[in-house]
Amino acid sequence: MEDYPKTLVEFESRFSTEESCRHYLVQLRWPEGFRCPRCDGAKHWKLSDLCIQCASCNYQATVTAGTIFQDTHLPLTVWFRAMWWVTSQKDGASALGLKRILGCSYKTAWMLLHKFRRAMVRPGRDPLSGNVEVDETYLGGLEEGLRGRQIEDKALIAIAAQFEGKKIGRIRMRRVLDASAESLQTFIQESIEPGSVVYTDGWTGYAGLESNGYHHKVTVLARKKKSPSDLLPRVHRIASLLKRWLMGTHQGAISHEHLDYYLDEYVFRFNRRASQYRGKLFYRLIQQAVQISPVTFSRIRQNVRGLRHGKHIR
Repeated sequence: MEDYPKTLVEFESRFSTEESCRHYLVQLRWPEGFRCPRCDGAKHWKLSDLCIQCASCNYQATVTAGTIFQDTHLPLTVWFRAMWWVTSQKDGASALGLKRILGCSYKTAWMLLHKFRRAMVRPGRDPLSGNVEVDETYLGGLEEGLRGRQIEDKALIAIAAQFEGKKIGRIRMRRVLDASAESLQTFIQESIEPGSVVYTDGWTGYAGLESNGYHHKVTVLARKKKSPSDLLPRVHRIASLLKRWLMGTHQGAISHEHLDYYLDEYVFRFNRRASQYRGKLFYRLIQQAVQISPVTFSRIRQNVRGLRHGKHIR
């Protein structure tokens, strides 16, 4: 059963102490009771409010070890307030905004947001399926002397949008190195279930999708009087909304090195846009935060997912 506060008043009443926050993390991390991270044993005893010892192998575990909360010097109440505020804002939050809310340093706010973004991708999430549009979009200014899908300082983002009738269902996005078949079809294979119908334009990077188990529907723009946004309306709508979000919430000051994680946040929010309560996003974020490995501040600063030589986007 999903258990989460539905209003700010409920949140403040429920998570006002460290003990209440720890108890909630225990429920989410071990919903069927404690299991030892080392031997998977269930029998244990409590050494303190923070530590549990496995009766089988004597391993001492805490509810925060092996999660994004590991080795934190911040109270869990601060983590919870930050996660509630970030997920309750319809358009997300900037590090500057979070700094003002928590009264912490900019560095701390920036670190918290990036840790949250790493928890916004659910391990083993289901791929898109059915009918799916795929296209790319650019972030960055005009680049003179480049033709077609060539890029130099701009970032190229692949977008997949699942049909939900005439509306947009779930989406996936990722920064790709270039518009080659290797880059685009790797994105498709990792985002869309084989057997699905993939709608694209006539770009050669999409040729041969059938050999990977997809039904490929091609729309050649040169033969149509409609604009690209009319022919692939879902992905073009997502591209427009993404750019508006990056410019509005983050003033466009997103580095290439960290762009992937901002895309993860946008996908997390978009795919849960119909949730009746914002507390549902808070619940999902904490639920996933106890399932992923910890990451240090220095690693966050250096970590570039798969691509190198990032440039600042303006």
